[in-house]
Amino acid sequence: MGTYLNIGNAGFQSARNGEYVDKSGLISVVNNTLFTERRFSCVTRCRRFGKSMAAKMLYAYYDHSCDSRSLFADLKIANDPKFEQHLNKYPALYLDMTDFVSRYKTDDIVEKIDAALLADVSKAYPDVLVEENDDLMDFLLRVSEAKQERFVFIIDEWDAICREFAPGTQAMDAYVSWLRRMFKSQQAMRVFAGAYMTGILPVKKYKTESALNNFQEYSMVEPRRMGQFFGFTKGEVRMLAEKYGMDFDELVKWYDGYQIGDELSMFNPNSVMQAIDSGRCRSFWAATGAFDAVAGYINMNFEGLKDNIISMLAGGRCKVDPTKFQNDMSIIRGKDDVLTVLIHLGYLSYDWKKSECYIPNREVAGEMVNAVENNKWMEVVRTLEASEQLLQATLEGDEEAVARGIEAAHDEHTSILSYNNENSLACVLSIAYYYAKNDYVIHRELATGKGFADLVLIPRKNVDSPAIVLELKVNKDADTAISQILRKDYPAKLREYSDQLLLLGINYDRETKQHSCRIIKSIGQQAIP
Repeated sequence: MGTYLNIGNAGFQSARNGEYVDKSGLISVVNNTLFTERRFSCVTRCRRFGKSMAAKMLYAYYDHSCDSRSLFADLKIANDPKFEQHLNKYPALYLDMTDFVSRYKTDDIVEKIDAALLADVSKAYPDVLVEENDDLMDFLLRVSEAKQERFVFIIDEWDAICREFAPGTQAMDAYVSWLRRMFKSQQAMRVFAGAYMTGILPVKKYKTESALNNFQEYSMVEPRRMGQFFGFTKGEVRMLAEKYGMDFDELVKWYDGYQIGDELSMFNPNSVMQAIDSGRCRSFWAATGAFDAVAGYINMNFEGLKDNIISMLAGGRCKVDPTKFQNDMSIIRGKDDVLTVLIHLGYLSYDWKKSECYIPNREVAGEMVNAVENNKWMEVVRTLEASEQLLQATLEGDEEAVARGIEAAHDEHTSILSYNNENSLACVLSIAYYYAKNDYVIHRELATGKGFADLVLIPRKNVDSPAIVLELKVNKDADTAISQILRKDYPAKLREYSDQLLLLGINYDRETKQHSCRIIKSIGQQAIP
């Protein structure tokens, strides 16, 4: 058994010894690329989304030095027509780039990588001569010709060097040259049946072209056929919740919300498994190690970025153009680049059909708030603090305090909203009631009774709080808003969720820029002023 070649299936065996959610369908996708023009794949996801687990699975499947049949016998891939064709058929290399980055901080790191791999491979083929000045590619080519074998090369965390060394440094230039030498030369097709890289960032662009444009890239922005294989689907999480007696709705609240290509509801698998292991839901995101980087990007404070963050914290979405990003975390030229980095890091999710990004779930929102507070964006911090006070005033029925709170929020966010627009006031309310997201599911324009309520807060499961429905009016009065709620019987729909309701009528006077509020309680069928 070698260090990088023929390392066996112990890594995947460890995964199978614990709770394993079947992602072996990935093997079918990769198998279909072998020996084709698409044989080089780069799959990038944020931390803790199962990249390394998938790499170990692929290695266990391809490595010809072991017998992995029993590891896959009960998985989906075992039913694939090509399962036997590629099972344990290739000399396979496995390189975890973080291992070298953690040991070497010098400009000759790439030389050390090549030398270590060459030494390991040459031990496995003692009858093939290592000539003077051979590099790894020279020797692999000689082995392939002598043995009529093709290698599979798996690189985990391919971009670790990119995150450690700045662009233009000797190490970075050497690394790009090494990757091109390995995978972009004519010899690569003669040496490799396939290559598979994982990382956080897609391959760096130079001008508009990838440094390795022969790689098929599957990213958070453009996952192609790989969306379902990284992260847990809602069905998979439901199965785990039932198996371990977890509250599925709580898991949804904390960890659901990623859209990855056509997969509309994906969970962070590490967070789900940690929640199951600990028996409760909380934020495990801080352990990803990306917090400092996120705080730094937010602190760049490009024009419009702060307003976008506020809007997304309130449950909104923001337009983003990810196509100009150079896939380099040190080259940030504007707001779109910041938002794109946050998508790749997992702090935002991306809806490719609408070119919009948003905060996916409660766990990530909490860490985003921490990043905002760490950067001392005091107006944002004040907004979040005021939101907690506004919810408390609402639950206490303090009409004057609610009117003042909404008015302050309206004044605070005129930079992103058309002040006298009724839809804009609804956006303000979403921001103002951000804190309520801890205990409520917030809906704008929810169909209720005979119409659409402007803002509805439905208590989450096991939350003993009333449902809240808000109706907005401009240049009328708060009582008119309450009348509309009752006339159109908005409470009828909400009684499915809670027998206790709070009905809020909000009016905004364009002339005076004053807000007024009327609150009544509704218990059962009875409205109580």
